[in-house]
Amino acid sequence: MKTIAHIKTDFPEKFGIPRQSSRLYDLKGEILFTPEFRHPDAVKGLDGFDYIWLLWKFDVPEKDNFTATVRPPRLGGNVRMGVFATRSPFRPNPIGLSCVHLDSVELTGNGPVLKVSGVDMKDGTEILDIKPYLPSYDSHPDAKEGFTKDSIDHHLEVNISDDFLALFPREKRAGILGLLADDPRPSYQDDPERIYGVAFAGYNIHFKVNLNLLTVTDVSPISRS
Repeated sequence: MKTIAHIKTDFPEKFGIPRQSSRLYDLKGEILFTPEFRHPDAVKGLDGFDYIWLLWKFDVPEKDNFTATVRPPRLGGNVRMGVFATRSPFRPNPIGLSCVHLDSVELTGNGPVLKVSGVDMKDGTEILDIKPYLPSYDSHPDAKEGFTKDSIDHHLEVNISDDFLALFPREKRAGILGLLADDPRPSYQDDPERIYGVAFAGYNIHFKVNLNLLTVTDVSPISRS
């Protein structure tokens, strides 16, 4: 397969990335095409759609042996499910699927740039394909949600000082609050004294979680060294 583009996001690491796309629309991204696919005709008509499907490559080590079951984090990490009943990155082929909102299509000197919302990808992730989302065919609101249903409404109350929040550009603050409220921790970790850290928009955000309250303890710039 050919890499047609890369996505630019505020996530330099995998930890803390939302577990599904379109869950947090305040998280923005930009899709930048590789030189071979920068022709403006390749995106002709795309601006007529509100959402797009992205097929992309997981940044995980390749596995030699097929593993039939995985431990979904939202089941506590102790329950095994069939790999094809999950969206785990550890699959026979490391291909991800995300549905994101298409904010705009911009034609630049370096080819088209797609600005999107609701991203769930690490910065620099390779995009393998882009397809329009068709609500008449792709939406099934009455479909069963399997074992994922119980984790959908899990949210935390966030306590972050104004000084910490002011370190970030105003347009990124709603995304930070949504990211933290969505509970970036693995669901099998629940130590109220443990300090966690998530990298976002050039900063490391350190926090604790006690019951349903997440408290930010420190925000520091990511070292460029």
